[in-house]
Formats: sequence, structure tokens, C-alpha cells
Amino acid sequence: MTDKDNLLLEGFFKQAARQHIEDNGFTERVMTALEEPIRVNRRYAMYIHMWTLFCIAMAALLFFLFSGMDMIKASLQSLLHTSITWLSVFVRVAPTTEIHLDPVVIILVAAFVLIFLPYQIARTLYAEL
Repeated sequence: MTDKDNLLLEGFFKQAARQHIEDNGFTERVMTALEEPIRVNRRYAMYIHMWTLFCIAMAALLFFLFSGMDMIKASLQSLLHTSITWLSVFVRVAPTTEIHLDPVVIILVAAFVLIFLPYQIARTLYAEL
């Protein structure tokens, strides 16, 4: 946005903030009717933590009981095999099309999209926290 747009927006919102809409005390009644946050007693909090620990332990047990590592390994190998197959087909077919596509450029663009862009997005999101 340009500085002119920013000035127009700021002026609009300053004007809107100065306006008072009469609601016959509705806002004040709602704010007084809101309950304070519920405080959890220590015993109940202990049960919550114990339940969470139990669920984590069961998830870990089931993960190893049903060979979770083997499943993850097989999935990653399948993903790698599929990606390599797709890439090899693309490199063979790309030069035969009427539109000249340089496979090296396509691979570099794919690497940029798969590596650099997620890094920049994550860096931007973590900077906002």
C-alpha cells in the first residue's frame, strides 16, 4: 500500500472510532454479565495432567506395537520413489514438447519452491510471534 492509502485508512478509522452508537446500556450489561474465567482446582488439574500423560504413553505404546517406524519409513520411501519417477518422466518428456522447457531450470524452480519458500514463510510467521 502507498502512503496515501495508509493516510486515507487512518483518517477513516479515526473518524469511525470517534463515533458513539447508543445501545441503551447493552454493552455495559453484557460486560458485567460476563463471568470471570473458571479457575481449576489443583486436584482437577492433576487429573488433567495424568490423563494427558496416559494418552501420550498409550500413543507411544501403540506406535511401537503396530510398527509405526516401519510405516513411516515405507511412506517416505514410497514418496521418494514416486518423486524420482515423476522427475525422470518429466526430464524425458519435457524436451519433446513444442514449448521449450529446460529441465535444469524446472528443477531449480522446484527446489526453490520446495526449500526456500517454506523457509521464508516459517521465518515470517515466527517473527510475528
